[in-house]
Amino acid sequence: MSAATEARRRGAASRLGIPELRGHGRFVTGNLVDSVGNGMLLPLGLLYFTDVQGMPPVHVGIAMTVGQAVALPVTFLAGHLMDRLGPRPVVVAANALSALGFALFLFADRLWQVAAVHVLVQAGINMYFTAQRTLVLHVTEPGQERAWFAFTGSLRNIGLAAGAAAAAGALTVLGKGALWWLIAVDAATYLLAAFCFATLTTTPPVPDETPPGTQVTRTDHTRRYLLLVAVNLPYVLAQAALSVLVALYTTRALGLPASAASLLFVVNTVIVSGCSTVVTARLAPKAPRRAVAAGYLVMAAGMGAFMLPALPSLAFTAWVALVAAITLFSVAEILLGPALSELSVTLTPEAAGGFTQGLYQFSWAIGMVAAPALFTLLLEAGPLLPWGAEAVACLIAMAAAPALKSANRHRRRDPR
Repeated sequence: MSAATEARRRGAASRLGIPELRGHGRFVTGNLVDSVGNGMLLPLGLLYFTDVQGMPPVHVGIAMTVGQAVALPVTFLAGHLMDRLGPRPVVVAANALSALGFALFLFADRLWQVAAVHVLVQAGINMYFTAQRTLVLHVTEPGQERAWFAFTGSLRNIGLAAGAAAAAGALTVLGKGALWWLIAVDAATYLLAAFCFATLTTTPPVPDETPPGTQVTRTDHTRRYLLLVAVNLPYVLAQAALSVLVALYTTRALGLPASAASLLFVVNTVIVSGCSTVVTARLAPKAPRRAVAAGYLVMAAGMGAFMLPALPSLAFTAWVALVAAITLFSVAEILLGPALSELSVTLTPEAAGGFTQGLYQFSWAIGMVAAPALFTLLLEAGPLLPWGAEAVACLIAMAAAPALKSANRHRRRDPR
């Protein structure tokens, strides 16, 4: 490749907000393959155990919830392992554990076994996301954190969509008998991702020394990080609402066809995967705390738009309001996701360490476990309540965001 061609390539990538990818092929492939695996099977686990193994849906749902709840503390175990071994071995082990869990789906025909395999799968997922953000710092160049978080977020949406499309195609052509093969292929994709991550070269960043005269105690850092964890919760619940609440709301409260939720999910996936890098690079505030505040303001507006069709006088606006709502939701996701991830590893000098990353991921795990019960109860009490409660939570988080000023910057990394 000539120097002029290389310069044009880098210029185009910079305009789109895409970080320098040369030398990061296995890291990119690992992230993409892991996401394809998620997209292929996670939405179909319940269908496999009910339609192939013949178990009652309610019993399977309870067993899945129990398994996921038991795996919650794994975030802290993963953090401890990350402090001892670094993030790469934890990410490799996480994918291997998910591969084992999905492979054992094929042999689980009792409810306790359903719970057990979901402990393994959820433990792998919790381990992966506990270490993945810190792995970004160990693999990429300093100063590109948010660009990489935006890019990996886009990869994740592309992978989820591709995996879901592959599963849908297999089910359409082969029927529900394809579920057995999808599980086997899915386990293999996680092993491929584990291989990609295992072959990475990592160099940990070196934090700047604390400036002379700065008196900041460990307790102060802990309080600020706990504030970040609290600020992150409305975003976690918003993400859960997309998979838990939207389908119930559109069908039961608004009387729309079941395909409505799928169409809204497609709109969200297209916007996030196509616009994350360029919006993060060109439009989002440079200070992550300001991007978080802006994102929560937009998210609150999106929650308000979701509420509109439930008002009797505005029921005729259902499709327009929902498309506007999911668009605002997607823009907010683009602003919030990379900025919160950046803060999670830079807010304090210890932010990228195992305990803090375990704590941050625990907020994701507990939010995802609590969301189904929370949203269904609120929806049962009234169609406006879940959206209104989430909007209020977003506005509270927006007010708290200015206090999230990063105190940790990284110098060039020492090779290891």
